[in-house]
Amino acid sequence: LPMAFRDVNARRHIGLQQLSSLASTGRTFLGPMKSHKFIVDEITNQSTLICSAVRLIESLDLTSAAGQLLNETIQAQNKEFKTGMSTLLFLVGAWSSAVVECLQQNVPVPAIVSVMSEGLNSCCERVQCLQIPINYVKKELCFSRIRPKASESKTGQVGHDGLTNPWDLLCFQRDISATEEVIPINSCSHQGDDCNFNKVLVSSLAGFGSVASVVKAVGDRSSSALSGSGDTASSCITQKLAHSRYFSTLGKSSFSSQQDNFQGYLSAPSADLCGCCGLGHLAMALSHGNQTSMKLLQSIAAYQQERAECSGSSQINIAEIVTCCVLGLPEGYSCISPGFVTLVSPEQATVIKHFADKPLRILLMDGDLTEQYRHLGFNRPRNVRTILEHPSPQGGNAGDVWLSRMSDILMSFEVNLVLVKGNVCKNLMEGCIASRILVIGCVAREVLSAFGAATGAQAVTYLSQLNASCVGNGAWAELWQAGDGRAVELGELVPARISAGGLALLTAVLTTALPCKAQLLEDQFWTLLYRLHHALKDGKVFPGGGAVELLCLSHIQALAEQPGQPGSSKAVRELPSPWLAEYKSIVLQALAHGWKQYLSVILCNTAKASSELEAGASVDQHLQKAAACGSPSAYILEEFRRGGVFRGGCDPFPNQVTDLKVCDNVAAKTEAWRRALDLVLLVLQTDAEIITGSRRNQILNSPVASEFMFL
Repeated sequence: LPMAFRDVNARRHIGLQQLSSLASTGRTFLGPMKSHKFIVDEITNQSTLICSAVRLIESLDLTSAAGQLLNETIQAQNKEFKTGMSTLLFLVGAWSSAVVECLQQNVPVPAIVSVMSEGLNSCCERVQCLQIPINYVKKELCFSRIRPKASESKTGQVGHDGLTNPWDLLCFQRDISATEEVIPINSCSHQGDDCNFNKVLVSSLAGFGSVASVVKAVGDRSSSALSGSGDTASSCITQKLAHSRYFSTLGKSSFSSQQDNFQGYLSAPSADLCGCCGLGHLAMALSHGNQTSMKLLQSIAAYQQERAECSGSSQINIAEIVTCCVLGLPEGYSCISPGFVTLVSPEQATVIKHFADKPLRILLMDGDLTEQYRHLGFNRPRNVRTILEHPSPQGGNAGDVWLSRMSDILMSFEVNLVLVKGNVCKNLMEGCIASRILVIGCVAREVLSAFGAATGAQAVTYLSQLNASCVGNGAWAELWQAGDGRAVELGELVPARISAGGLALLTAVLTTALPCKAQLLEDQFWTLLYRLHHALKDGKVFPGGGAVELLCLSHIQALAEQPGQPGSSKAVRELPSPWLAEYKSIVLQALAHGWKQYLSVILCNTAKASSELEAGASVDQHLQKAAACGSPSAYILEEFRRGGVFRGGCDPFPNQVTDLKVCDNVAAKTEAWRRALDLVLLVLQTDAEIITGSRRNQILNSPVASEFMFL
């Protein structure tokens, strides 16, 4: 085939430029105040409203190789975590531009790859000491119950009991050695949910003759200080958190209660606003200002927590949660409804009205309910063409025979309700409606499993497999009611609720008057749900609001100024020493530039700064304060406890919930960093783009034809 060859490993690396250009489209997705985007199809003139990196990448025409790699990377992050894609997309663009600048300064590619990789590894190790055990978040994120106990050995070495909780630590003395701060922290071990931050840093401080200040508990008149070499530590006075910039006042939206035993979970969600129910606090900290999804998640957490206490588990069971978008109602009608809520046709709604409070016999189908459906793995005989599988002696249409046979089977077992995983034959659906049998297609596998556990029904692949033991009992169906108790009939589709005794399934009913926002609301709900799920899975969270990235920026800048190597990996040790001496600082500063740009854009997006120049100056000011404190990590913890590192300026949420802070996922955030840098370095190490196929004339007539060499 005709081929064209283009050298891409030039000083203006084409692949990196493509990554930077694609990533620039998602800058406004950073932070809690995300800007929406319209994606318009020029062919159909249809538009879609998006507010996430995943939907953006799915909507773009990614014809370049770099663009396709970016799509695969974001999809992998979304598949595993459902969060962190906006961070990944932005850092890909920021670090791509930074690497191009390194290339323009003639920095060798191996030096860029090795130093950047080791620098990010050092950052990931360094920020481990900022991890907050979720037990503290669930109990009281404002940290008002601090009772430190100081213990000191005869040698002046502070023991593990000297600071029982790393969050009792506010700041260190300013005479901390700068060298101590920039050494990669490989010894910060994690035992359970407790990061031994005090064991690593406070012990080191005592070894240097330094002393650390700890917080006095509110109302505690006794002095609480750690003494090192006879000096008394200065106390850091804490300010009780008044508000968090990521939260606004909760509106008075009504939550529908559709069962008497569910009333306490759905109504008056603000009654336990501070999260005394356990997971409520954590959900608020992870919501990043998304009030609607947060209140829905609080209801889910309250309902599932009672079930989890019986089983001894504190995890959110995502398999028991589904969503249903109802168009035509204001967003204030969104609620959590027990059971399975789905949209049905007006004809099906008529069948549901006929059922009233009647118990239903339920059948579960694990496949399509069509004549042509065959299970996965079914192989037809080769060289055989099937004309008719079940010939009828009486003659007639084969399709009519199949419809009659399936209807007879359903009626013989007195089935009232059929839930089908796949598609349903239209003619069979009409026949079932006439026989007052409710058939619902495209039902998720998790829903089938939940109904099977609650009703005793066993899923079958074909109706011909049906026997009496496969049919379940105890289900019921009704039209879904809004918060004011009215049944909702919105024209073409009607929301209906199907449930059963002991059914663990919950449906997040997302209402909106704008059809273009339906997908957006659903994405936001699932993002927050998975944030909570991964926080419980990790057992810890990061302080949010840019705190972790600020520590990374401070750490990388300190490494760039520190003589020697950024780490001890084999790849770095094998680099020629002149390279490290000459290029280490340049590469690390490029890596740090990505962090600084990240923080600056967040400040602009959240109205904390009017321009990136002003935002950059604010970041520099915090870096100087952190350096002056002697321990950037301690400074960041103190600022986080005061309400966030970047809490000044115009607040986007003026009426905010008190005593709460914003948090981020640990694994999702660090994995987004690694994937972003891995993608940039992968594209960096490509040296050619080879075009195959019949695009010779198209390339010849393109503006970049001079860059190609035809083979």
